[in-house]
Amino acid sequence: MCLILVAWQSHPDYALVVAGNRDEFYARPAAAAQWWQDAPEVLGGRDMAEVIGEPGTWMGVATANARRGHAGARFAALTNYRAPSEKRTDARSRGELVSHFLRGDQSPDEYLHALASDHGAYNGFNLLASDLHDLWWYSNRSPSRQPQRLKPGLYGLSNALLDTPWPKVRSRVGAMCEVLAADSGQATASVEPYLQLLADERQAADWELPSTGVAPEWEKLLSSAFIRSPNYGTRASTLLRVRHDGRFDFCERSFDANGQTGEVSYRGHLKVARDTGTVPAPR
Repeated sequence: MCLILVAWQSHPDYALVVAGNRDEFYARPAAAAQWWQDAPEVLGGRDMAEVIGEPGTWMGVATANARRGHAGARFAALTNYRAPSEKRTDARSRGELVSHFLRGDQSPDEYLHALASDHGAYNGFNLLASDLHDLWWYSNRSPSRQPQRLKPGLYGLSNALLDTPWPKVRSRVGAMCEVLAADSGQATASVEPYLQLLADERQAADWELPSTGVAPEWEKLLSSAFIRSPNYGTRASTLLRVRHDGRFDFCERSFDANGQTGEVSYRGHLKVARDTGTVPAPR
């Protein structure tokens, strides 16, 4: 994904709210969010392009699965770190980082610290991973190269490090605050306000643009929350809301160069990991 907004343990009704846009070339094949046939506990979209490594996903959830030996459910989401001068053609697919966690049995802490010891296998990325008890973030481009356990709060992530104040991150975090404040006390609150905040096509002023190594016209194009161009743009807008009791709803809208192509919605229950009464210290 290229924009992820996360509200973690900071809402009276929801343990986790995630709203995000996946931006990609329209020609790159991908499947819309669904329960995976080869991993029935996993719900998410899927990259169908030929890659080094395993075809992965940009965001997904997994229900509890006794076969894995893991008691609770899982969530993970990924953004690429934009640094074209550092991109390697022999790197493994970053999407497998999400699918490996969703299908695995390691805690977020264990999984991300293992990644940190072998950060060179992938081009730059940001990875969020949670067992719905803890939420962790790791980037192989962070100065510390160490995973970080996130405190309750609202976070914004694009193609730089967590909470880097790019214009679309600042703007959409503010919009997310307003939508969250209005989404309370309703058993089936509408997804529309979240999807509308992700649909913002306003581009940043030239003086606000970051300098990431792409051409100025691309910096401008990529500065909006929702991107539209003849060949590249926002392919999916996704909302995940997980209530404190584990009930969740998941909605995804898909797009191509001509506009919306579909929408899927799912509801279910995620087993929230039991709180043992101890909180692991950030490393």
